[in-house]
Amino acid sequence: MRYTYLIALAWLGTSCISGKSPAEKTYKKKVKALQEQVSDKKSQLQALPWQDKMWAATTNLSIRKPNYVLIHHTAQNSTEQTIRTFQLERTAVSSHYVVGRDGKVVQMVNDYVRAHHAGLGKWGNDTDLNSSSIGIEMDNNGTTDPWPEVQIQALIELLKVLKERHKIPQKNFLGHADYAPNRKIDPYKFPWKQLAKEGFGCWYEEDLETPPGNFDPLLALRVIGYDISNPQNAIRAFKLHYIQDDSSELKDSDLPILYSIFKQYL
Repeated sequence: MRYTYLIALAWLGTSCISGKSPAEKTYKKKVKALQEQVSDKKSQLQALPWQDKMWAATTNLSIRKPNYVLIHHTAQNSTEQTIRTFQLERTAVSSHYVVGRDGKVVQMVNDYVRAHHAGLGKWGNDTDLNSSSIGIEMDNNGTTDPWPEVQIQALIELLKVLKERHKIPQKNFLGHADYAPNRKIDPYKFPWKQLAKEGFGCWYEEDLETPPGNFDPLLALRVIGYDISNPQNAIRAFKLHYIQDDSSELKDSDLPILYSIFKQYL
């Protein structure tokens, strides 16, 4: 029987491959290994120490559905350097897309396959966004580089396609620092407000409301999704996203912004 999953994996191994570069050959080889792993009907059940067991195929299955988009900066000097980094197996890192400073969009992993971009982190109760997200690396050194408008427009056009294709909720467009506040600050000084106006991520209302007296900032960060195991890092990640400030202290002027975002997650 040819199952939907296997047909899809076979497609991943052929229609997305062009040319004969070493990286593309490795990609095809790994997709073939995934086909074999999924089609193995015996090894998983054999691990069950029980005599009365059997395999019975179902017709109702499919490939993974990405439900988040995680945006990064490359912290490298060019799109070409990032591509080379992602093509070296020893780095063990990758992303689905790389968007260059000049607006060039490069796809490196099929949307339906798990890339290695998120790493250790937590958003809400999810500790494995690699398994449920699309990773987009923005070509930017992470310190002094500006964000060229052509690059942001290319990203927005890509996000429109991904949002429609996978029905990704507006709130599920995040930065790497949002997911991994204890390790990451990327994408640094990113134009999140511009993306939110296009429907990718949240932003605070113009007429800010003073929080009630019993407002708990850490609880609000937790409700939004931040890992508050290290409160200072969670605060810094929030401020990087919404206030464009990399300090780890909440000022009185920050609280109405936090409250505005918090209300959107209730």
